[in-house]
Amino acid sequence: MHATDRAAGVLLGAACGDALGVPYEFARRLGSDEKPAMIGGGLGPYKPGEYSDDTQMHVCIAAVASTGTDLTNPTALDQIARNFHFWRDGGASDIGNQTSGVLRAAKSHKTGTPAQAMTAEADAYTARTRFSAGNGSLMRTGIVALAYLDDVDGMVRAATVISSLTHSDPECVEACILWCAGIRTAVLEGTFDGVRDGITLLPEDRQEIWHARLDEAEANPPHHWDRNGYVVTALQAAWSAITRTPVPELAPERGSFPAQHFQLATEAAVRAGNDTDTVAAIAGALLGARWGVSAIPLAWQQAVNGWPTMTAPDLVRLAVLTARKGMDDNDGWPSAPRVKIPGYAGKEYATQHPDDPGVLLGNLPMTEFAGTPPVDAVVSLCRVGQGPIFSGTDVEHVRVWLVDKEGENPNLHYALDQAARQVLRLRKEGKRVFLHCVAGRSRTPAVAATYSTLLGTDPRTALTDVWAALGKHWTLLAHPQLHDAVYELAGQPPYPPQPRPRRRFFRKRS
Repeated sequence: MHATDRAAGVLLGAACGDALGVPYEFARRLGSDEKPAMIGGGLGPYKPGEYSDDTQMHVCIAAVASTGTDLTNPTALDQIARNFHFWRDGGASDIGNQTSGVLRAAKSHKTGTPAQAMTAEADAYTARTRFSAGNGSLMRTGIVALAYLDDVDGMVRAATVISSLTHSDPECVEACILWCAGIRTAVLEGTFDGVRDGITLLPEDRQEIWHARLDEAEANPPHHWDRNGYVVTALQAAWSAITRTPVPELAPERGSFPAQHFQLATEAAVRAGNDTDTVAAIAGALLGARWGVSAIPLAWQQAVNGWPTMTAPDLVRLAVLTARKGMDDNDGWPSAPRVKIPGYAGKEYATQHPDDPGVLLGNLPMTEFAGTPPVDAVVSLCRVGQGPIFSGTDVEHVRVWLVDKEGENPNLHYALDQAARQVLRLRKEGKRVFLHCVAGRSRTPAVAATYSTLLGTDPRTALTDVWAALGKHWTLLAHPQLHDAVYELAGQPPYPPQPRPRRRFFRKRS
């Protein structure tokens, strides 16, 4: 499950970095005390949260990779090439000079298949100019790694041929191989070691050069490479942001979580300046692979959007399908409009939150409610599918990656805190909220109690009150990590909650 979480973070992580960097591209470099935000603008101009060509081209590849096909297959390469043309003709909001030149020339190329024509024009571009090692293939290479989690040699071949569609310069190819190696290892092992280890996949006479480049990146801040349109300096700026940003310690009571490294390092990548969206997209793909979708701030997940009509769930779907060789699981996830509801979910139910009647607690079957839903927003703590959470309605929907199995939440405290804060945010906006998981028995009460602590209730009272509200639906004590995290977020030692005594009724004797 950890690997699935991390695979799901690759494309979305890249998109979030892209959208975060968009407003600052080729503008004044942000200072170390300035916090970037997804405010839109940039070269598009873009809407708030909208990603640019970096992720748009990533999506072109992901549309093919998510079918499970071998990306080195000529048919697959031709489809990727066609997708690039389709994007350039109708969706490209901005486009790099090298990519634009190659695609334009390939469109009028007289011989060969679409991929052959594109590669030939990329080779010609490389042959006639000294400046052919742009960052335009590195920014879109992350999805390639997901297609070859079980095949290093295949990953190297795919990274090579897909880079070479537009960027055939050896340095572009080498950078893509290294970054794919880093993403692959991050997904499988949860470390950043794969970037440096991946140097062994390069020609022997190039290995010391890349070791020195990574050493230099680790020794200097990201803005040291403000001329980062070059693929090497773009990689160095991204690697610097990742490796020089400290991983926060786990201190839940102080709001400190290791998962915040995703946000902090992505912001550091934006502060590199110049080609901010590309550097942050490159960094975001690797950070998402290391920390997972559960580490990506929910505010960013809610905001991110872009061509063709994608939001966070769409990007997660493409990434997960790619990692799963194009296959959904037995419940239809991640592709189905609505996943199968398991029998243990029970009958639909909803009950008021004990500290806030504007929050309803319940289970997944309740989302099959017919008619106008009694809420304005839904916070889902389980997989629900790609369709609207309430059929035929457009309520705001927050999806939280939280698993109801012990040991399956590498970012447990962060995810729990994020979910509760989204409920708080929605309530401050005046929205009525439905908070649910599959059965409404473990994840739902954990987040509900955490929300209560944000309102000022102590965790023991919060858990006891939620238990009383849920009654027979409560099984949180069977999930001690979830239960204890509520206390730990409040800075208190865990204590088993005691249910409030229920009022007893006696029959009067006559």
